[in-house]
Amino acid sequence: MSCVALVLAAGRGSRAGAGLPKQYRPVAGRSALLRSLLAFASVPAVDRLQVSIHPDDQSLYVAEIERLPEAIRSRLNDPVFGGGERQDSVRLALEALAATAPKLVLIHDGARPFVSTGVIQRVLAALESAQGACAAAPLVDTLRRETTDGACGDLLPRDGLWRAQTPQGFHFEPILAAHRHFAGAALTDDAEIARRAGITTKLTLGAPENIKLTRPEDFDFAEHWAAQEKENMTEVPSLIPDIRVGQGFDVHAFGPNADGSTDHLMLCGVRVPHDQGVQAHSDGDVGLHALTDAILGAGALGDIGRHFPPSDPQWRAASSDQFLAHALALAASHGARLMNVDITLICERPKITPYAEAMRGRVAEILALPMERVSIKATTTEKLGFTGRREGIAALATATLLFS
Repeated sequence: MSCVALVLAAGRGSRAGAGLPKQYRPVAGRSALLRSLLAFASVPAVDRLQVSIHPDDQSLYVAEIERLPEAIRSRLNDPVFGGGERQDSVRLALEALAATAPKLVLIHDGARPFVSTGVIQRVLAALESAQGACAAAPLVDTLRRETTDGACGDLLPRDGLWRAQTPQGFHFEPILAAHRHFAGAALTDDAEIARRAGITTKLTLGAPENIKLTRPEDFDFAEHWAAQEKENMTEVPSLIPDIRVGQGFDVHAFGPNADGSTDHLMLCGVRVPHDQGVQAHSDGDVGLHALTDAILGAGALGDIGRHFPPSDPQWRAASSDQFLAHALALAASHGARLMNVDITLICERPKITPYAEAMRGRVAEILALPMERVSIKATTTEKLGFTGRREGIAALATATLLFS
């Protein structure tokens, strides 16, 4: 486990008025808690979800969780009961996570229903170079101090002032130690606890709509915002997935392999006996080359020739699994999760069927995908064209990426 999203839903929210606790109150048909969980679940880097709840809200919590898809429910830890104050709830939840000790933890107020995947990703990106990160919005309004009789008082400078939001992200061990040290100190947020513990916390750009539901009028804004999202078909990002499909094609003529051998081909990472090799700068694996281009294409990340030019001697006879792994890592760095791949090998010879399952297994291994998400097929061109004349081999591939 590398990253856990901790969603706080243990508060009473007395300022929000009568009715359900604010985190369970519906906003355009979905509670703030449910919207928050959906947002974090849509981020591939978030492995697990942890919720802190009030002991009196167990039935409310179960009812909300039942509305989540099974794939998301399977990523949920058992809920942890919160404490008397927000700070207590965070500490108790961190203690519950200590047994598994994730690398990172994102701490979020469950009453902030409109957190976006972009805000979450910016916090995660900041944690690559800092021990802490806090989503925040720069102040743009004029600030005035109120006089005793309710009139406009002094104008206050707003330079360098930000409104703290959540999520606030941290490397797990330091923030757990900080919470233990400052238990009972009644500090306002986790970034302040981190600051007092000497943990440098970067400010990252939040969003104006990432408000915390606090007062009754906030729910009016929330309903308006949700209606606007629906009208623009940009509802909670996790509910309209950003799915992109790429395609790739590669071809090589038969001849000696780059290492001079003529007794095999490399196809989808598997050594296949044949009476010829292929003329290529690398190991000439048309299946992996086509798939590399498909992944790069889905992310608009260039093509295999740009990343691994055949003029570069370091790639002579290189294993093509390096190219595929690079494309996958590059896509992941842009917020993409690979969902499935499909490869079609086109040739008269060699026969592909005896090796197809081994190929699926090898591609699944390189991509860290279940085998059921890897398809490898073969076809001929009915003896037409260069493949029909057994002059070479070709491959087509598609890849589906989910972006957040």
